[in-house]
Amino acid sequence: MIKRSFDLVFSIIGLLVLSPFLLIIATLIKLDSRGPILFIQGRVGKNNKDFNIFKFRTMRIQSETKGLLTLGNNDSRITKIGYFLRRYKIDEFPQLINILKGDMSFVGPRPELRYYVNFYNEDDIKIFQVRPGITGLASLKYRNEVELLKAAKNPEEFFINTVIPDKLKYNKAYIKKRNFFFDLKLILITVIKVIVK
Repeated sequence: MIKRSFDLVFSIIGLLVLSPFLLIIATLIKLDSRGPILFIQGRVGKNNKDFNIFKFRTMRIQSETKGLLTLGNNDSRITKIGYFLRRYKIDEFPQLINILKGDMSFVGPRPELRYYVNFYNEDDIKIFQVRPGITGLASLKYRNEVELLKAAKNPEEFFINTVIPDKLKYNKAYIKKRNFFFDLKLILITVIKVIVK
């Protein structure tokens, strides 16, 4: 109850306080490239149920047809404003709506595409005991995931065989260790890392 109350209160405060800034970002996205302001994509959440995640659009429209993975911060599909939004994680701000709705939390395993969840084994499914989050242990370790994928000889194979199992290990560790104060610690570390990046 404490975690959900924290999520509700601070997602509302965040949306209210950031609303002028979010409006500016939305305008810049529309001026920068053709397409919608938000990128909406199906992800897997608590209890292994699908939901739609909200992000500011950082790529040109129909980029998903050229691959599900982003390869490096200079992926040619990324727009000019998209590069800036990704660098400072601003593209994640619309997920405050997901938190308000109850799809997500501030802290938890990052929600994955159903396509990749199909590679999980029975033990891996335990991560769906909790709501997915904007940040978490695995998210902090793989802050530069796109650069790792770009350097891989076969990005898709590397993601499935190396990145996913390692993320799951960290997500399971979070579930065992999770408590309200540990969440606050992870939020603080995330903010510091974004600022000093």
